[in-house]
Amino acid sequence: MTQAKSTALKIATVLWVIWGLVHAFAGIIVLTSDASSGFAAIADAIDAEALKAEYHAAVGGILNQHGWNLLWFGVATIIGGLLIWRGNMTAIWVTGMVGGLADLGYLLFVDFPGYVNFFPGTLMTFISGSAVLLSFWVWLSNRNA
Repeated sequence: MTQAKSTALKIATVLWVIWGLVHAFAGIIVLTSDASSGFAAIADAIDAEALKAEYHAAVGGILNQHGWNLLWFGVATIIGGLLIWRGNMTAIWVTGMVGGLADLGYLLFVDFPGYVNFFPGTLMTFISGSAVLLSFWVWLSNRNA
């Protein structure tokens, strides 16, 4: 592997670890919050008062499931990033699918409608997209070599 490819994988790792830490932390926040606070933590561009309500317990359960997904997405991408650092080509695919597809849903349903601020939300989408592009560039160039 060339120095450029090795460096690209190391940068992708750093990006995935940052993305993973932010999402794991967000998952913990959602899991330890009531529904109103959980929604306000996610939809940070919306006035928190507009999201205050007495939600049915089922809504809280669904939000906690989302928090759980954020937590495991984060942990999985941290582990995947560390494997990418070591040049694991399978980890490129798995990490890209977990983090990339998680962020695609976020981009479509939360970011594009304007429910979140640029930081940390939209920035995390740029981070995961950059990690996907860098690592898949290495994967593709190794495949064609």
